[in-house]
Amino acid sequence: MAVSRLFWLRWQVLARRHPSAFLLAVQLLSLVVYPLLDPLGGGRVVFGAFGVLALALVVWVVNRSPANTWMAWVLAVPAFVLSVLSVVLKSDALLVASSALEAVLYFYGAASLIAYMMSDHRVTADELYAAGATFTLLAWGFAYAFLVCQALYPGSFTGAVEPERPRSWIELLFLSFTNLSAVGLGDVIPLGLGARVLVMLEQFAGVGYVAVVVSRLIGLTILRAKG
Repeated sequence: MAVSRLFWLRWQVLARRHPSAFLLAVQLLSLVVYPLLDPLGGGRVVFGAFGVLALALVVWVVNRSPANTWMAWVLAVPAFVLSVLSVVLKSDALLVASSALEAVLYFYGAASLIAYMMSDHRVTADELYAAGATFTLLAWGFAYAFLVCQALYPGSFTGAVEPERPRSWIELLFLSFTNLSAVGLGDVIPLGLGARVLVMLEQFAGVGYVAVVVSRLIGLTILRAKG
């Protein structure tokens, strides 16, 4: 009993010190689990479940930043409800509505974490986790924006495999990661004007994030090591 209590106390301390690490872990774990369950038809349910957990974690990490937590709750609560209903009812309309809210919430969470990392000149372990979490938040946010764009403007995206069909969620998330990281793999291609604008905005965000935020964290870490 004492060992179990000590274990949970350690986890609570870790959670308070490094909330960004939990958000990053959930985002990455969903990527690992998705290919295992998608052939069985459970991919959407899995992403829905991880998405709900991620929404709660976004509000949690925003609470650690200079941003207003009430704004995160205003976005997270309806996004949570619509996300659950879209999975239960298998409704594409509800999925699009929840995706729009989740995109805004993820962008807000990313901006909040950037403000948190830029608020002082000391680099903590949680800020390093926050750097990774911010990248995933931006990737997810743009992927949800792509999903909304595709729903509103059919034919916005095409791909090397079955080019006429709408792109799946994982394909749009893959496009988002390749854009944000400047890898530039081109098996998913934006065709519509709105889609291309979103892709260009993400490319700009990716370059700016690395140039401003990541380089600053690296520079401060090097200065601390020399000091």
